[in-house]
Amino acid sequence: MKKSILLLILIFGLQSCKWTDKSTKDEKVTKVEDSTSAVVVNDKDENGCLASAGYIWSKVNKECIKVFTGIQLNPIANLENEDETLSAYILFNEDGDQAELYLPNETSSIVLEQQSKGKSWEYDGWQLIKGNGYSLKQADRIIFSGDGEIGKKVTGSDTEQ
Repeated sequence: MKKSILLLILIFGLQSCKWTDKSTKDEKVTKVEDSTSAVVVNDKDENGCLASAGYIWSKVNKECIKVFTGIQLNPIANLENEDETLSAYILFNEDGDQAELYLPNETSSIVLEQQSKGKSWEYDGWQLIKGNGYSLKQADRIIFSGDGEIGKKVTGSDTEQ
């Protein structure tokens, strides 16, 4: 008889622990889902771009893009710059007659227009010139320059010498 009572108490105890654990897990999941959805809703800009993931609205391409996927132009004062936050980036529209310029520490882009094929892109004192790569001038002074390759530049090597 004692064994039967002990067995019933043990079964009841295990069942009550499972019920307690389940309700605690459900509450934790609900809290995480609530906080995640609140962050996602508040993190999108007016165009629906997810800023925390590095997306920004492209005026010329009419979509959310990551700026660093464009052509990187480094400051003339430091062409070996490895800090991407100091670089300017250029993205072109499909036709290539518009160049969208993203400058460091600026919140909006500048759209440069090309008047005819083979000419530079210009707007309000800014001029993007294609030669051996790209050069960006402001008031006839070159400020940024790059090789014309898309994306982040790797200046070192991973292999040991």
